[in-house]
Amino acid sequence: MLRRITSAAAVAAVALGLLGGPAAASSDESTTYYLALGDSLAAGYQPVSPLERTDGYVWQLHDKLRAADPKLSLENLGCGGETTATLLNGGICDYPGRDSQLSAAERFLHAHKDKVTLITIDIGGNDLNRCARGGTIDPACVQSALVALSANLTEIMTRLRAVAPQTPIVGMTYYNPYLAAWLAGPAGKALAQQSIQVSAVFNSILNAVYSAAGARVADVAGAFSSTDMATQVPLPGVGQVPLAVARICMWTWMCAKSDIHATTSGYAVIADAYLAQV
Repeated sequence: MLRRITSAAAVAAVALGLLGGPAAASSDESTTYYLALGDSLAAGYQPVSPLERTDGYVWQLHDKLRAADPKLSLENLGCGGETTATLLNGGICDYPGRDSQLSAAERFLHAHKDKVTLITIDIGGNDLNRCARGGTIDPACVQSALVALSANLTEIMTRLRAVAPQTPIVGMTYYNPYLAAWLAGPAGKALAQQSIQVSAVFNSILNAVYSAAGARVADVAGAFSSTDMATQVPLPGVGQVPLAVARICMWTWMCAKSDIHATTSGYAVIADAYLAQV
């Protein structure tokens, strides 16, 4: 997720896994699993202490699904700071064998063949992180990052589909934290408008790659009204602002702490966007 710059049948599952840890064994032949992959959003990060990661969207989605099936269990491999490149090659979080998140996912899928009934993934935001510095967005950097992101995500989805050809996979588009710059005067408004264009291309690539792999896409950008700059709503302490800006301030930490991660309420919005596709 753009780390500092820029979110009817139930799925049954049983097995409780920790990041990088082995899944618990079960003798129940009906056991199924929900496997979560991604960056700090999947990992449930918020800039608060003490940090309660179970407020993240993965756990909130898990709880919603488990309300219909108490056997539902979670294997969350999400890794804060992960890019499409590191998800492929490793180097950030410590998985067994000092391997990558994708390799850990492949091992889990092989070990629980035909038992994983849902995979969710959010990845790509951190690929663009280096392109925003000092209140500006570097177009050349963005173009290069998006080309690499498209290639890496295509490989990620190809490898997931090779080991889980029939498993439902749901990816997501990202909300746009840059919209918070709207509150910083004329220069900030210009940056916010530029970020809308970048986010549109970024999310179109995510939609295309996920769809090509037969995955569904949680419309998180839409849930955050990320392009609605026409509707004006009141923002406490500020006044009337575009709906897209208000939702970034309400559902992320961007306006309060200059941190792009979702609040607990924002994570609930993301969970519901995923739930609509499950």
